Amino acid sequence: MILEDERIDDLQCKGYRLIQKPKGFCFGVDAVLLSDFARVKKKQRVLDLCTGSGVIPILLAAKTEGDYFSGLELQEGYADMASRSVQMNGLEEKINIICGDVKNIKKLFAPASFQVVTVNPPYMTEHHGLTNLYEPKTIARHEVMVSLEDVVAAAGYVLPESGSFFMIHKPFRLAEIFKIMKEYHLEPKRMRLVHPSVEKEPTMVLIEGLKGGRERITVEPPLIIYKEQGVYHDEIFQIYGKTQPIENNGSINR
Repeated sequence: MILEDERIDDLQCKGYRLIQKPKGFCFGVDAVLLSDFARVKKKQRVLDLCTGSGVIPILLAAKTEGDYFSGLELQEGYADMASRSVQMNGLEEKINIICGDVKNIKKLFAPASFQVVTVNPPYMTEHHGLTNLYEPKTIARHEVMVSLEDVVAAAGYVLPESGSFFMIHKPFRLAEIFKIMKEYHLEPKRMRLVHPSVEKEPTMVLIEGLKGGRERITVEPPLIIYKEQGVYHDEIFQIYGKTQPIENNGSINR
């Protein structure tokens, strides 16, 4: 069932589609990049924190051989929308969407119950000038209801030793990110900076952590979105697996 304020977008991946609210928070290139960066092996169980519309579990179900995917979303409206997208794609036996708070992770899941955790969390800590802190878009973009430490702590709880953690975030918070990851025994192992273009500074960073891993990080070559004005880099086409990336009402900068 589709509500009046919703639309259906073609993910152009195995014929899967996604329900979204045009006037709400729609997924952007960051979710697609994270689903490509994450490494999910055959028969692994995956938990996506702050799942929103459920796009990451659906893309991972399409791209990987993972056995089971669960998405945790705080906002009831988005959790319901994500569940309906799962049903629309006939993925009920592979994907489960749960409405719940990351901070209550111990009441929702058993410890060490997932081999992989992904998260595209709220990036911003600044609340100045926001007129409604609890508007859905604000909750998705700003640490109003959930903090960076909340999601890292949740990942540390549900992952066993050698479990993998994948996150996309903002480069200006890298020092804080690494500090918190280490506090919860998620050793940073792989990092890739995402630049809008060659001449511009990075606006996103992809990070992989390993539960209980040794200290050693690999910095991968930068990922460039545009090779020239309005023309996507070849690697972006490859990641999307088609001729033109999906355009949403957001940009590459959430």
